[in-house]
Amino acid sequence: MTKIITAVRRARSSIIAIALTHAIAVTVGIVMVHAGNQFALSYRDRLVAQANASDPVSLSFQQGLRLRAALIETARTYWACLSIGLTGLSIIFPFALSGYRGWIGGIVSVGGSHISRLIVLNQAIYYLSVVILQLIPYSLAAGAGLNLGLTYFRPRQEYQGEKWIGYPKEAIWDLVRIFILIIPFVIVANFWEFLSPLNH
Repeated sequence: MTKIITAVRRARSSIIAIALTHAIAVTVGIVMVHAGNQFALSYRDRLVAQANASDPVSLSFQQGLRLRAALIETARTYWACLSIGLTGLSIIFPFALSGYRGWIGGIVSVGGSHISRLIVLNQAIYYLSVVILQLIPYSLAAGAGLNLGLTYFRPRQEYQGEKWIGYPKEAIWDLVRIFILIIPFVIVANFWEFLSPLNH
């Protein structure tokens, strides 16, 4: 556990940068749909319609199979975290993907009738808690990947030593440690999203 905490500490600047990107993008999405921006509202409607029509998670939830939906989404979220973490090696892509994912999280702050989910207290608590819980593992994963990507160009003092294809081995191990750390966060985030009593 100490090594995992150390890994997060070493990657903290990258993790914070990704978390801020997420937070800003979520805010932009919320502002756009609440201001009646037609592009954002239309995109939100198309996204939700596609999910309701063919996405296995949405279909399971519609059928009342909440646990199944949570399990599928947990596996899918963890895979997405691994993928976005590996894009960190490119330096640029984790910011772009985090911005897009955050914006999506913001535009779904309104429902099908484009009525804000932030008006009713229970809905607001549920929506904001889901956004925050999802932001944590994605930020950790993308930040860990970004941290590793940066060490290729400028390895810090704690990453001096053996390298593998140009990357410090200790930085690679930090990435692996953080990938392990995010497992319980992914589980909690998705089980809360689909099994929460606030989700009707």
